[in-house]
Amino acid sequence: MNELWDLLTATPFWVSVLRIATPLILGTLGVLLCERAGVLNLGIEGIMVAGAFTGWLAVYLGLPLWGGVAVAAFTGALLGLLHGVLTVTLALSQHVAGLGITLLATALASFAYRVSFPKVDTPPTITAFEPMSWLPVPVLNAQTPLTLLALLLVPAIAWLLMRTPLGLAIRTVGENPAAAEGQGLNVARLRIGAVVAGSALMGVAGCFLTLAAFNAFFFNMVNGRGWVCVALVVFASWRPGKALFGALLFAFFDALQLRLQQAGSGVLGLELPYQVYLMLPYAMAIVALVLMARRAQVPQALMKPYRAGER
Repeated sequence: MNELWDLLTATPFWVSVLRIATPLILGTLGVLLCERAGVLNLGIEGIMVAGAFTGWLAVYLGLPLWGGVAVAAFTGALLGLLHGVLTVTLALSQHVAGLGITLLATALASFAYRVSFPKVDTPPTITAFEPMSWLPVPVLNAQTPLTLLALLLVPAIAWLLMRTPLGLAIRTVGENPAAAEGQGLNVARLRIGAVVAGSALMGVAGCFLTLAAFNAFFFNMVNGRGWVCVALVVFASWRPGKALFGALLFAFFDALQLRLQQAGSGVLGLELPYQVYLMLPYAMAIVALVLMARRAQVPQALMKPYRAGER
């Protein structure tokens, strides 16, 4: 147990936790924006893949790192616009449209990579974001600027949703679109705008993997993080502050299982298959989700199409 305590109190462990949590924070905030407006966006997995690829490719072709982030956000926004048109304008199934976006975006990223690098076996590398060593804050000074951006976006989006007229309008179209229309709000425009903005954040979440966590693009690097973000929104009861806590909690168990695998049986005193460690963060996420979902207040109009003039 002393070894476990030393592991949990070590600075590198918490550096790893925050690094793992960063794409989850960005992706969860993106999903939260979409769902607060009443639109389920299951396209997040594919949008993160597309953002990871386009952001990395833009930097590889000569753009600065923040230019790559902007390209990833724009890619996410375009895919979000497509999702918004399908689900809001055409009122198609949000589940089917989201899964279609995931398949489309993943396939397009794969195709574009093969076309761009037809004879390359090892992914080309770029110079990624450097840690903010100038910050006088332990743990945070070992992170990249994208982590700081993710942390700052949590209070910013909370303020937007809870303290501004725009946030009230977004929440209203997610709860009672008929009432929003009665107040003169354009429900379709607000919903599509929220989906576009949320999807842009998903694209940035993806590019964190290629521009900060790693310095190359490879397939399966998103590895289900998008689906984790969808679950974290439910865990957070659609609140940005709780979303941050949920992302950090999942990242804690993910970083823990990595350290336990490296340390072997000496830490816990048990001989366990490595698969047990791999499933640890997901098992804990399921337990937390079950406990929190009972009290979660779901936006009343989530996944419910709305046409102007309907009551």
